[in-house]
Amino acid sequence: MHRLQFHYTFGSQPQDRAGLIRNPLFDLLYAVQESGSISGAARTLQLSYRHVWGELKRWEGELGHELIVWEKGQSARLTEFGNKLLWAERQAQARLSPQIEALRADLERAFAVAFDDSVHVVTLYASHDDALSALRMHAASQHQLHLDVRFTGSVDAIRALNEGRCVMAGFHTLHQPGQGSLAEHTYKPLLKPGLHKIIGFAKRSQGLMVAKGNPIGLRSLHDLPRSGARFVNRALGTGTRVLFDELLAQAGISASKIKGYDHTEPSHTAVAQAVAAGQADAGLGIEAAARTRGLDFVPLVEENYHLVCLKSALDEPAVQALCSVLQSQGWQEVLHQLPGYHLADQAGQVLSLRRTLPWWNYRTEKSPSGARPKPASQRVQERKPQKMSSRPGK
Repeated sequence: MHRLQFHYTFGSQPQDRAGLIRNPLFDLLYAVQESGSISGAARTLQLSYRHVWGELKRWEGELGHELIVWEKGQSARLTEFGNKLLWAERQAQARLSPQIEALRADLERAFAVAFDDSVHVVTLYASHDDALSALRMHAASQHQLHLDVRFTGSVDAIRALNEGRCVMAGFHTLHQPGQGSLAEHTYKPLLKPGLHKIIGFAKRSQGLMVAKGNPIGLRSLHDLPRSGARFVNRALGTGTRVLFDELLAQAGISASKIKGYDHTEPSHTAVAQAVAAGQADAGLGIEAAARTRGLDFVPLVEENYHLVCLKSALDEPAVQALCSVLQSQGWQEVLHQLPGYHLADQAGQVLSLRRTLPWWNYRTEKSPSGARPKPASQRVQERKPQKMSSRPGK
């Protein structure tokens, strides 16, 4: 089979006689066929004779076949190959016309959004989460807000925010993760008070997804090494991987004791599918993913799912629209229907990064004049000369 590669554009009119979609080569062949001359084809296409002639010769070289029969004093006509090529293209367009027209209509509707001031779009990179998928559908259907969600690891999501590749990022941590925690070690270098702002989103349960009936009898992380259960993990850089390693450290369990610790899947859904398919006995994930696959769920912790953006983005209409959706009664009803999810205490509210994640401590004492005090080390150095100067008077 001869492989060809043609690039198409949509015709100027839906019922353009040259086809719903157009390619310059077939436009040339059609024009020659209709006009009976190269000069007539050039006039029809509003191109120069030299350009049309050169393009026909270039295509003949690429295709390895002659396209035009042209003799002095006679009308130009397509060769048998040229006729067959044009016929094949028209046949393909006829068969695909419903799909082509549907694609054209979809594209027109999509681009119409750009010219509608009442419609907003938020680009969001986030750790995989079923509530975000539900929010995307609800916001689009009820509030004319489109969430362009790209699911990735929590670390990559925040990096994408800092690099300007998105407006908002989604990640999750335990409630009030303490200083020295793995969450602090992972996320603190990526976040800066005063630069980033948290927007309340949701609470969710994370736990062990196990087969129906929990045949191995898993009740805690300690049961994983005890039973020899085959575990399926999440990849490095994901928030659930950070959480799992944090829980193992708190329980004093070595990762080497977990059978299948290096077996990873890219999402909660993929982990649930691995357990449902019998490829693993357990995996850490959200309750909604477990229930969707008909699995049992052993809750271990409740965590906060955070949305974070730059402070400078808070006044953008799209971000304000998102905050309004998160505070709406309609969205709250949708969230309550998802297994394992609860509304955040301040859903849709802009929260302080330091209060939500207490990893920063900038405790300073202001001078009476209101000026910022000097570092403690400098104050000590300034006091030392005063102490030494009092010795000669003794």
